[in-house]
Amino acid sequence: MTEVTRVPIQPVSKGSLTKLWIGIAIAILLGAGLAFAAMPRGFSVDTIVEGAGPTPEDGDMVFVRYTGKLASNGEVFDESQDIPLPIEGVFPEGSPFPVEPDATVEGFYRGLQQVQKGGTYEFYIPADMAYGSEPPPGAPIPPGADLVFEVEVVDFMSREMFDRNLSILQRALQSGGPGGGQPGGAGPNPGASAPAPMPNSPMPGE
Repeated sequence: MTEVTRVPIQPVSKGSLTKLWIGIAIAILLGAGLAFAAMPRGFSVDTIVEGAGPTPEDGDMVFVRYTGKLASNGEVFDESQDIPLPIEGVFPEGSPFPVEPDATVEGFYRGLQQVQKGGTYEFYIPADMAYGSEPPPGAPIPPGADLVFEVEVVDFMSREMFDRNLSILQRALQSGGPGGGQPGGAGPNPGASAPAPMPNSPMPGE
């Protein structure tokens, strides 16, 4: 019977074994990092400047200043403009947004529920919580785009108070009171409805 020559396995030196485990660990970490990078980012609200006080409730009107950008390249596609209604004790500055599910895109609605007066925030809104694969016609937002909004919260109030203050403003305009006339224009229309964003606009406030 032919004898099989056995070649003894050389023991691995301690230093080589350490290097081997380090190499394995690095490979695992790199693989995990690549897998994480490939995962789509989810909805988030990051605080840039701390606010104070309670957060808005459903139905409240939140007055904000915001800038909307495409997450892919930082291109600005929308910026808020203050409405011509800031009158001390009646309306603050900023654009009013109702905290209601159908008043804006889902991500913006969810973000407004987590803010505080005086704070500044960044909303990261994935496409499935923004406009998805079908953005509004003519909008500068490509299909499947993730969006980023920087949002400054000026103030917020209940819808009841908003409607009451709007009624006060309308009466003041009708009687020629404060804010009744703007240079070169007739001022806000007293018969207009609440200046809240409309649902199907191409912009985040819709």
